[in-house]
Amino acid sequence: MDGILIINKEQNWTSNDVVQKVKHVLHEKVGHTGTLDPLATGILPLLVGKGTLLSKYLINHDKEYIARIKLGLKTSTRR
Repeated sequence: MDGILIINKEQNWTSNDVVQKVKHVLHEKVGHTGTLDPLATGILPLLVGKGTLLSKYLINHDKEYIARIKLGLKTSTRR
């Protein structure tokens, strides 16, 4: 399999967790175009097989992140 696979990354998974899982399932070379924070959710494009050759064209492009915050909320930095 060669190309780009779009994954909706769940919270508490690292980008590397997703890459390793997909590698295990597909038995192919797999990479991503930028790390998402483990607490972030959203789209994680994965490059598969010969698709990994596209990374040099995709990795340095601007990325956009959308966040929701609550002002005045106090939390511990430890989880």
